[in-house]
Amino acid sequence: MTLVGRKFPSIEVNAIDELGDTFKINILEKAKAENKKVLLFWYPKDFTFVCPTELFAFQQNLSEFEKRNTIVIGASCDTAEVHFAWLNTEKDNGGIEGVTYPIVSDSNRNLATALGILDIMKEDYNEETNSVVLEGDNVTYRATYLIDEEGTVFHESINHMPLGRNVNEFLRLVDAYTHVQEKGEVCPANWEEGKEAMNADRAGVSDYLANHVN
Repeated sequence: MTLVGRKFPSIEVNAIDELGDTFKINILEKAKAENKKVLLFWYPKDFTFVCPTELFAFQQNLSEFEKRNTIVIGASCDTAEVHFAWLNTEKDNGGIEGVTYPIVSDSNRNLATALGILDIMKEDYNEETNSVVLEGDNVTYRATYLIDEEGTVFHESINHMPLGRNVNEFLRLVDAYTHVQEKGEVCPANWEEGKEAMNADRAGVSDYLANHVN
């Protein structure tokens, strides 16, 4: 079930910063307490292939998100210790040294389970051992959540493992949602900051289509 238009789950999780300090974080409460938007992006595993390219892509655009009053948080089901090892591994060895935003360590999978983003293809009950056998890696897909200052999700998307994200699209979505918040207008297809938006009524759409669609 989609979370768009709903509050993000109020679940406390472990996280680690670039210095190796671990702390508890409730993403819903952080957005509300700091009156900021949050971009939370999940990736499957540390020390893999597409994942470090995404973490660096978000790092390279960190100042752009900060200008937009938006906190960036990474997340996976790896432990904080594995995160810290990756943070201390150089780029030429596949590491993410230089990433400065916090990374969630959802090793008990409480939040990922609540979000329904785990790679579980099938569950089989084994009567002999009285246990459940999972098919799949039980790690997360590349899920992304944009959360507003009230803790409400205004965007969610999920990519399969091989597909890296386009960070610029999330900047565009933050810009669009901020425009809606501040101007009360809605943002048409392919809208970007500086382009004309429209009023959400019949006159507004008629005027926009007449002037912008061939």
